[in-house]
Amino acid sequence: MPIYEYQCESCGKKHEIVQRYTDMPLTKCPECGGTMRKLISSTSFILKGTGWYKTDYATTGGGGKADKLAKGNGAKPEKKPESKPQPKLEPTPKS
Repeated sequence: MPIYEYQCESCGKKHEIVQRYTDMPLTKCPECGGTMRKLISSTSFILKGTGWYKTDYATTGGGGKADKLAKGNGAKPEKKPESKPQPKLEPTPKS
């Protein structure tokens, strides 16, 4: 359930109240009985690390950061050299 912040207009105290989304907002201060108003507060939920942005996901047709940067300055994106598969060495049979 979300936590809502209220402030009393009479005594000025702030209250953090756990309420359902469907509950009616509080109008009376539990301390002094004065009028309460709901505050708009910032969230503490922060997305950190990789994988949260569109540029962090692999795309089938390119379009990553390197491609976008290259398009912006007119240069072609650098291609990484492909690694060649190593031949499998089989043991020679003893005669």
